[in-house]
Amino acid sequence: MKIKEAVFVISNEDHKKCPSDGLPEYAFIGRSNVGKSSLINLLTEKKGLAKTSGKPGKTQLINHFLINGEWYIVDLPGYGYAKASKTARYKWEKFIAEYLTQRESLVNLFVLIDCRLEPQKIDLEFMNWCGEQGIPFSMVFTKIDKLSSSALQKNLAKYKKEMLKYWEALPPLFTSSSESAFGKEKILNYIETINSQL
Repeated sequence: MKIKEAVFVISNEDHKKCPSDGLPEYAFIGRSNVGKSSLINLLTEKKGLAKTSGKPGKTQLINHFLINGEWYIVDLPGYGYAKASKTARYKWEKFIAEYLTQRESLVNLFVLIDCRLEPQKIDLEFMNWCGEQGIPFSMVFTKIDKLSSSALQKNLAKYKKEMLKYWEALPPLFTSSSESAFGKEKILNYIETINSQL
């Protein structure tokens, strides 16, 4: 699939105010600084579409981008941003949870994970929560250009082992690099396949 058009539509913190056209939505989430905005910009080939920042916690609202007039990329705030105040964190967590559990247009959630790190408790807990809530999700390991192939395979194996403690089968898994564009085609083809089945 080729993204020909990506247009910012709306930002808000209330899932009821999100677009009401019923078009399929693919949301992206991950810990702060995981490379979420960079991946969205890579997929859409629009450098400044999602705001990237060296400072974590930049995304603080639910951001909808209309793709090819047919479906949405939804940029969600990162979780686990330690420097945010407890009040701000609680507010984000509340509206993110409401969006994820109540948004009927949400087709798939891409959970982004930094491939350089050991399995993180916060990521595992979040994915288990998604499973309990029946939220369909995929795992995207980011920043693979920063690791050797053997180190990457080791980390992926550790994650799979941890996940299989809780899951009978693993969700779809992608590896990506915003630097080299690796993984872009596979993620877009996956979205296209789902869209064709709707």
